[in-house]
Amino acid sequence: AVAVKGDRQLSGRGDGNQGGEETGHIMETLPVFAFITGGLRDKQLKPSLSLFILKFKLISQAYEVLSDPKKRDIYDQGGEQAIKEGGSGSPSFSSPMDIFDMFFGGGGRMARERRGKNVVHQLSVTLEDLYNGVTKKLALQKNVICEKCEGVGGKKGSVEKCPLCKGRGMQIHIQQIGPGVVQQIQTVCIECKGQGERVNPKDRCESCSGAKVIREKKIIEVHVEKGMKDGQKILFHGEGDQEPELEPGDVITVLDQKDHSVFQRRGHDLITKMKIQLSEALCGFKKTIKTLDDRILVITSKSGEVIKHGDLRCVRNEGMPIYKAPLEKGTLIIQFLVIFPEKHWLPVDKLPQLEALLPPRQKVRVTDDMDQVELKEFNPSEQNWRQHREAYEEDDDGPRAGVQCQTA
Repeated sequence: AVAVKGDRQLSGRGDGNQGGEETGHIMETLPVFAFITGGLRDKQLKPSLSLFILKFKLISQAYEVLSDPKKRDIYDQGGEQAIKEGGSGSPSFSSPMDIFDMFFGGGGRMARERRGKNVVHQLSVTLEDLYNGVTKKLALQKNVICEKCEGVGGKKGSVEKCPLCKGRGMQIHIQQIGPGVVQQIQTVCIECKGQGERVNPKDRCESCSGAKVIREKKIIEVHVEKGMKDGQKILFHGEGDQEPELEPGDVITVLDQKDHSVFQRRGHDLITKMKIQLSEALCGFKKTIKTLDDRILVITSKSGEVIKHGDLRCVRNEGMPIYKAPLEKGTLIIQFLVIFPEKHWLPVDKLPQLEALLPPRQKVRVTDDMDQVELKEFNPSEQNWRQHREAYEEDDDGPRAGVQCQTA
C-alpha cells in the first residue's frame, strides 16, 4: 500500500503538517513511537517534525488498508488508485492511537472481540442417569437479535459512530511514567458504554429500547450418554447470547452428579458395601444386589470360604458402562462388613459346644509376678475430653509467662 524507505516517500503525497490538532496528536505520541521502535536515542528524535508526521501518517494509512478486509481486497485488485476512487481519497485513519493498539494489544478494531461469551450451566444428574443415559430439558434465558430493528437499536440511519472513542468502544490513554517508558491505560468508553456507537433516544427501537437484543426463553435438550462422568461438559455450539456483528458464544452444560445411597463411582468401577453376619462370613451366604438398571444380581460365597471384616470381592463387567463403548463395563467391587453377635447371645453352658467347633484358643501360663488387669470398653470421645481437661489443668498450675518474683 504505502511505505517509507529511508527519507524517500514511495507512495502518498502531502507535507504531513495538516494543522495544529494533528500536530498535537503527533507530539503526544512521539515518545510512544520511540518506545515502539526500540527506544531511539535523543539525537535520533531530532529530525524535523514535518518528516516525522509524514512517515507516521503513511504508516497509519498502510495499517488502515491492511486492517480492513474490504479495503485490502480493493487494493489487491486495483492498487492505491482504486482505494482513492472508492470515494475516500487517501485512507482515513480514525485515530493515531490505533497503530499502538496493534503493538500493545489494545482496544483497536483488529483487537475487537469477534465472538460472544460462553454460558455455563450446571445440570444435576443421578448415578442412574449416567449408567442408563437420559435426555433432560434445560430452560435458558438468552439474548437474541431484535427482529423489529434487526439489531440496529433504532431507525435505519439513526445510529452514529461514537465521537468520543471513534467507534472502538474503548478509550486508550498513553502516559509517560519515566524516561523512555510509557504506560497504556484502557477503559470502556463512558459515552457509548463499549458499544462504539450510539442511537438518539427519540429514534430508539420500541421493542428493544435501543439495546439491539431482547431476552428470550429457550428450551434445549441435553442428551446424557451412558458412561458420562461427573463434571463432564456437553457443548451446544452457538446457543449463547446473540450480539450484533458477533458470532454467538456456546452454551456449556456441566454434569453435576448427586451422591448415591448404595454405590460409589471410581472411574469405570462401582463400589458398594455389604453387611453379613458372622455365621455367613464363616459358613457361606447368598445375597442379592439391585443394579442401577434394576436388575437383580445373586452373590454367593464359596463353600468353606471365610470372609473377614473389610475383605473385598469383585464381579467383572458389572460396573459403569464405558463412555462411547456402552457394551463394555467396569468392575463391581464389594466390601464386606462382618456383623458380630451382641453380648450374651449364647447361653454360657452352650459356649463349650461352640468352642469345640472353632480353632483352639491360645493358652497362656500365668505366674505370680504378672499383673492382672480389668479389660473395659473404650469410649474415644470420653478419652479425648479427659486428655483436654488434663492439659488445661497442667497449663493452669504452671508458671505464667512475664511474671517475676519481687525481692525486697
